[in-house]
Order: sequence, then structure tokens, then C-alpha cells
Amino acid sequence: MAPTKSEKRKTINEKTLIVALDIGKNLHYGYFRTPQHMDIKPFKIHNTGQSFKCFWKKLSRFKQNHGLDEVVVGFESTGPYAEPIANFLRKKPVNLVQVNPMHTKRIKELTGNSPNKTDRKDPRVIADVIALGHALTVVVPEGAASQLRRLTHARERAIKRKTAMINQLQHLAFVIFPEFGNIIKPTTKTGMYLLKHYADPERIVTFGLEALEGVVRQVSRGRYSRDRTAALYAAAEDTVGLTEGKESILFEITHLVANIEHESAYIEDLEEQMANYLSQIPYSRSILSLKGIGNITVAGLVGEVGDFRKFKTISEITKLAGLDLFEVSSGKHKGLRRISKRGRALMRKLLFFAALNTVKSHGIMHAKYQKMLDNGTSKIKALVAVSRKLLHIMFALARDNATYDEQYVGKHEYKLAA
Repeated sequence: MAPTKSEKRKTINEKTLIVALDIGKNLHYGYFRTPQHMDIKPFKIHNTGQSFKCFWKKLSRFKQNHGLDEVVVGFESTGPYAEPIANFLRKKPVNLVQVNPMHTKRIKELTGNSPNKTDRKDPRVIADVIALGHALTVVVPEGAASQLRRLTHARERAIKRKTAMINQLQHLAFVIFPEFGNIIKPTTKTGMYLLKHYADPERIVTFGLEALEGVVRQVSRGRYSRDRTAALYAAAEDTVGLTEGKESILFEITHLVANIEHESAYIEDLEEQMANYLSQIPYSRSILSLKGIGNITVAGLVGEVGDFRKFKTISEITKLAGLDLFEVSSGKHKGLRRISKRGRALMRKLLFFAALNTVKSHGIMHAKYQKMLDNGTSKIKALVAVSRKLLHIMFALARDNATYDEQYVGKHEYKLAA
């Protein structure tokens, strides 16, 4: 397996050809530069297989003509548009690197003392960043880890769509039956069922209190009391909801509920596949030994990281997550330490929710969390600190293929005292 970790590439020697790509959806711009600063004008590369082959022939010819041995190909981190050409170049004898867009933006100001941005200027700036040694190797998950990344991103998109539909549903339900949400939460299984079949207050009144109690008792499995059902029935009798255009709203509510149910089933299928692929990751059980950390969190982190075991130090993986600390201090001013957030946002999100689980009353990080709160640390900062700690523990467990031991610190201190 090829290395998957992202690290700085600083070695640009006298035999290295720098190739910079300005990535676009349908059109890329390529640029070649030798160590002696001999270059060519930026040229177009279409996002097609034939154009990629022509680009490779041009690159190989330029490399041979100037007697160069190595090739470094760099581009900005631009999401999915770079994936086809990156996949094409992965099979070639080149070193792929990526450049932080923030770096190119700042160096662009130095080029001609102008913030001017053009497709022909950008690849030259990318080449400048690579030459200075500020590019990072491309993280390329393989096998099960690659599948986990795709499934995790698909789940994030599905949850986003589902959340948007739930918000629309609550808005429409409020328009025709504003009292509903105060009695039964629309996002619960019972609330969703009632909105699907009895969103119209008039239908609830016609249905009758006894029949409504029977339905609510069956759907909620006895969790809702008769008083709650009676309150819903009374609210339906005296609702202040709109009646004009109600049929159209009811039609849309039915459509939204059906789509939400379909999206929920899709998310369940995704999570099932994530669990299957996670079982193929050798060290997954080690990370899952952490109490409060579930399949979805671990699957998402493995998908984002690629392979925990390919990282040499914890600082590398902390930086990948954007959880590395920095401060801005000058003279007598001492700045506060903050996380850089210059990393994978999804990693931070997964670790933050994992921290919420582990700081509960019987969680493995509860004592550490409470100690920070007692020392005056805000809740958010304490949770971020717990997120960092969890990432450190996960890295150590995966590296050593070990199982988490809650009593490790106590045992270690006892051993030292002895």
C-alpha cells in the first residue's frame, strides 16, 4: 500500500521538474518549470482521457529535453474536480502534492504586486509554493478506507438533505396546525406518523378521541400518555391554523414525510455498509474498544485519515484534523492558544461528537472534562481539548494494535511508585 499520510515535501533538487495544475471543472491549466527557471506558457488541459494523454506526452518530452529525473505535480485542494487527473497521474512515475489555497492567495500578492487572479497566473503561483517546499503529499485512501470515505461523505449529504426536509415539514405543519409541535415532537416516530396520516386538524376531530388514543398507543408503544393524546385532540378542535390552501399544504406534507422515510432508510443502508467495510480494517477493534466511540465515528475517521498506521507522530495526524494549536504573540502581548482549523473539518466534527459522548457522567473522559470546567475552562474549549485527547488515544491504539484500558494511568502510577 502506498503511503497515505500528508506531509510536507521540501526536496526540490536540481533534477526535479515542477508541474503545476490550476484545476477547473471542465478545463485545467498546466505549467512546467525547471530548477533553472526555464518554463513554458500555461496551456489548456481538457478533462478528458485523450487530453490527459496529450498532457503526459508533453510532460515527458519536456522532461527529456531538459535532462530531468524527477517530476513533482502539484495542484490546489479543490475538491472533486482534481480527482480524475490525480487518479490518472497516480499511475505515472510522479510525486503528487497539494497546495493550500491560502498560501497561493498570499504569494499571489507578491507576483506583480497585484491581487489579479487569472487562470494563466495561478499555475505559476502554485509552482512558486511548491518550489518553496510548502506543498503536502496527497492523502489517497485505498481499499476499505477509500470505501469508508465515500460512504461517510454520502451519509453526510443524506443527513443534510434529511435535515432540510424536516425543517420544511415543521414549517408547513406549523402553518396549518401550530399547536401540534408543542404537544408531540414532529421528528419522533409517532409525530411523523401522525403528520403523514392526520396532519389535518379536522381529520383528527372526525377520527375521534378514542380512535386517536388507540393509534398513538400502538405507534408509540405506550410511551405517550392519554393526557398527551387528549391535549392533541383538544388543540385540533380549537386550532388557529390556516384553512385557505390547506389541501396543497397537506399534499406537500405527505410528500415530505415519504421522502424523509426514504432518506432514513438510505442512511441505515449506508451505515450497514460502513460497518461491513470497517470490519476489514485490522486496527478498527482497537479504536472501538474506547467506550462511547461507535462504528460511524471510527468509520468516518478511518475514511478521512486513510490509515492511522502510516503516520509517524501524533502531531502529523493532529495537523491533518486541524486540531494543532497556535498563538499570536508579540512583545509583551501573550496570545491565546487556539486550534488552527486548517485541516479536515469532518474529522473535527466526528471527534467533537465523540467527545460529547465520552464526557457524560459515566464516560471515560468525564473526570478530565469536569476538571477543566472546575479550572475555569469554557465548555467548548474543554470539549475541543477532549477531542484532541481522543485522537491521541486512537492513534496510539491503532499504532500498537492495543485495547483501551481505563485503569492504565492508575496502574502506571502504582508501578512507578513501587
